[in-house]
Amino acid sequence: MPQETPLAPLYSGTYERALDAKKRAAIPSAWVSPEASEFFVIPHPQEGYLMVMPPEEFHATEQRILNSGATAQEKRQAIRQFFSAAHKVCPDKQGRVLVPESHATAADLTGEIVFIGAGRRFEIWSKQRHLAACEANAEIYQRVAVDIGL
Repeated sequence: MPQETPLAPLYSGTYERALDAKKRAAIPSAWVSPEASEFFVIPHPQEGYLMVMPPEEFHATEQRILNSGATAQEKRQAIRQFFSAAHKVCPDKQGRVLVPESHATAADLTGEIVFIGAGRRFEIWSKQRHLAACEANAEIYQRVAVDIGL
């Protein structure tokens, strides 16, 4: 009998957390499993939050860059920046990850933060930035929901 390939994890929900003085935060327990023992944290290049990817999604993103219509030089530059900005993090026994200082600064993470499920990856936002983004983009979601018959 053929062995089934396990489904990639899907991250959903919104979870408020606090970033402690050592820049640690607890990943929602529903998102942590023995198989998900490491993640890659990368600042979003435009929107001021952190993207957090399991290894499968991290490597799939590399493949999307390689398969894009960009020139060879653009692909090399994109891969260089993507990999150089990525930090591997592993949850501790309490399910906390250590957010690199540079990443916390880039995403303005202090005190109250929010973990946002985003399908095959999740995001870490400052609570204030997340509230502002939700407010600013509410019409986009409503329009897309209508377009797809949601």
